[in-house]
Amino acid sequence: MGEVIVEGLYRIGRQDPAPIGAEAGLAVPRPDGGVEIYTASTDPHTDRDLAAACFGLEPDRVKVVVTGVPGATGDREDPGFQLPLGLLALRTGCPVKLAATREESFLGHAHRHPALLRYRHHADAEGRLVKVEAQILLDAGAYADDSSESLAAAVAFACGPYVVPHAFIEGWAVRTNNPPSGHVRGEGAMQVCAAYEGQMDKLAAKLSLDPAELRLRNSLSTGDILPTGQTVTCPAPVAELLRAVRDFPLPSLPKDSPEDDWLLPGGPEGAGEPGAVRRGVGYALGMVHMLGAEGADEVSTATVRVHDGVATVICAAVETGQGFSTLARQVVQETLGIEEVHVASVDTDQPPAGPAAHGRHTWVSAGAVERAAKMVRTQLLQPLAHKFGMSTELLQIADGKITSYDGVLSTTVTEAMDGKELWATAQCRPHPTEPLDESGQGDAFVGLAFCAIRAVVDVDIELGSVRVVEMAVAQDVGRVLNPSQLATRIEAGVTQGIGTALTENLRTARGLIRHPDLTGYALPTSLDAPDIRIVRLVEERDVVAPFGAKPASAVPVVTSPAAVAAAVRSATGRPVNRLPIRPQAAVAVPRS
Repeated sequence: MGEVIVEGLYRIGRQDPAPIGAEAGLAVPRPDGGVEIYTASTDPHTDRDLAAACFGLEPDRVKVVVTGVPGATGDREDPGFQLPLGLLALRTGCPVKLAATREESFLGHAHRHPALLRYRHHADAEGRLVKVEAQILLDAGAYADDSSESLAAAVAFACGPYVVPHAFIEGWAVRTNNPPSGHVRGEGAMQVCAAYEGQMDKLAAKLSLDPAELRLRNSLSTGDILPTGQTVTCPAPVAELLRAVRDFPLPSLPKDSPEDDWLLPGGPEGAGEPGAVRRGVGYALGMVHMLGAEGADEVSTATVRVHDGVATVICAAVETGQGFSTLARQVVQETLGIEEVHVASVDTDQPPAGPAAHGRHTWVSAGAVERAAKMVRTQLLQPLAHKFGMSTELLQIADGKITSYDGVLSTTVTEAMDGKELWATAQCRPHPTEPLDESGQGDAFVGLAFCAIRAVVDVDIELGSVRVVEMAVAQDVGRVLNPSQLATRIEAGVTQGIGTALTENLRTARGLIRHPDLTGYALPTSLDAPDIRIVRLVEERDVVAPFGAKPASAVPVVTSPAAVAAAVRSATGRPVNRLPIRPQAAVAVPRS
């Protein structure tokens, strides 16, 4: 269909989530024949229902208590310890504790789906995309329990944040004898991002265009239509993000001095000749969806109680490091003017709040907390407004005091409550989505988030070693709710993506993991982390979201591996069609 056609075959390796905390749990049998399970679950109600079905019990006879989640990147959504723990406790009639070693953790939990992707891009002579064809194959491992979600994201985002008039996408998630694959941050979207960005670099090279300029000519914006037929109604400042990273000043080159040996690929002991080092600059655009997709019923319930000047938030939204507890406190403090706010621990006796994924709790659970807090606010202000013959809209709460705009009323929140307890329960349920039909069409997503990254790398073209010098990030965040937390999550997401690009590859042989430890599986450390420059945070509030905010950590994980690969292509002239990038793929082809 297009005047220019480029093709590519891409491979993405298996990535382990490598949780920072130990995977452990405790199961205690109950006198009624049920069981209580204490573990680090991020979706306790789904885990409870699954466990109850496996145990042959009613759900109310199984209780899951969240003991705290020491770091999670989507991986703890996959049920691991709950089932064997509960079965052992029920069979023995005794409490059972299970704590996995790092090796057992590698062997037991789910990993990111390895992928094989075949692409063909058609474009006109000006570089505008005409058609994209893709075939996506995901290795689901032995069970494929959660592979439908990863496959749906991979197929829906196979063309990336670009305007594509025609698309033909095929996708499969197949069962194999390999270890199981499941939820890892940015599932599905990360694999295809590495492929379609590789295609954009190939297209730019064939047309002799600047890679950033080619991307700008095709960038998606609000009002455009996705290949699934859904109109993009949320803010989509893709071109603005790309211009921000493109125009950001490039880092300076290292000086030829002994002190700068650390700045060479491989460090002072591993570097080859400084003259063999080439610098490359690469760009990547990524996108992820917010909340669940394809008809998922997104609902969360929260209760806010206030007594003796202390507020308590009761919500089954699990804090996994995404900052929900801090956000819930901020919402109640701002709405009720109460400084001391506690967030109750989570168990399945509370109404469900859903999994901690895709920015759900920032949107749905914090939205429920806000509604409940506003209901308590109304209960607090209505008697005062009635007493003084004024509307509640004329009253304000700040710094623990209730005042009227005309100065007639001034009292503290504690005095106004007069020893009473106020409470309210509220739900938040976003607009429903719909499954994709047989032709892959439908409004499957509530909203989208976007990111642009420019990577600068130094490559030793003789040894194939790569050093990431700088990552410049511009991200569509909707609204900044907590600046320090937002910056931390973006930096962490970029660092995780660098691991995907360069070091993390969980290899298997005949279905068995070859090196189930952190010596054979190299995670990026502080020495591997480059300078991460957050050059632009675009705040265009999504009117559908309660706070206008968008998920922060998944989209840099999706985008950064593709950006690193693009920079290595720029430095070496090699295609770089495989992640993680192997040394032999970064060795430049000798020029005749």
